[in-house]
Amino acid sequence: MDKVFIKDLLVRGVIGVSEKERSAAQDILINVVMYTDITQGAQTDDIEHCVNYRTAAKAIIAHVEKVSRFTVEALSSDIAALCLQMPGVQRVKVRVEKPGAVRFSRSVGVEIVRKKEDGTA
Repeated sequence: MDKVFIKDLLVRGVIGVSEKERSAAQDILINVVMYTDITQGAQTDDIEHCVNYRTAAKAIIAHVEKVSRFTVEALSSDIAALCLQMPGVQRVKVRVEKPGAVRFSRSVGVEIVRKKEDGTA
């Protein structure tokens, strides 16, 4: 299966459980790999037959800026569901990180994999 990816998408949003975390938007680092078949898009050279990473990125940014989640797990699931709604996407890997959330670590977060037929998205 082919991959369409978005690497190191930095979005500001409200995420966390503490009062301090919920008081202001913070950096959230997002990586997405969408699994699809690019054969028709490659043959036709037509964006209509491709998974449009720009459309996906815009949807992810809008969602993260709009919602207020307590956990990266919930946000990761939201993003996976968004991606699986896109035509052609059969499976998605989503990594959501909170840079600087834990002292002495560069970043913390979760990585999930979801498939269309799982019924989880």
